[in-house]
Amino acid sequence: MFPLTWKFFVSFTSDYLTFMPRIEPAFDLYIKMILAFGLVFQMPTIVLFLAKMGVVTARFLWRHTKYAILIIVIVSAIVTPDGGGVSLVAMSIPLVFLYLFSIVLAWIFGKKRDKDIEADEQEA
Repeated sequence: MFPLTWKFFVSFTSDYLTFMPRIEPAFDLYIKMILAFGLVFQMPTIVLFLAKMGVVTARFLWRHTKYAILIIVIVSAIVTPDGGGVSLVAMSIPLVFLYLFSIVLAWIFGKKRDKDIEADEQEA
């Protein structure tokens, strides 16, 4: 995502304005983006862990999808370092898909409730 953000900043170059980045702020931006993306992309792992423990279920995650998308956009706005919004969108869209993937993981690997186990026993 760093090259995409960098191209966005370079696009402001004109005859009167020259893009002359310094290495320290550029490296700072790069490190912040790596840490932000690395941290938030652990969502499926965390949801899988919580589903295995029985803390969250796929049904709960599916019912609260609209709130999750709102939280994803807010967290992306806070975590991404640039003010242009390019990295915000670049982080939000994959995170929504990762959230949906997390719902599938919770459905497949989640802890079965007693009602589900009783229903399975009755069917057998």
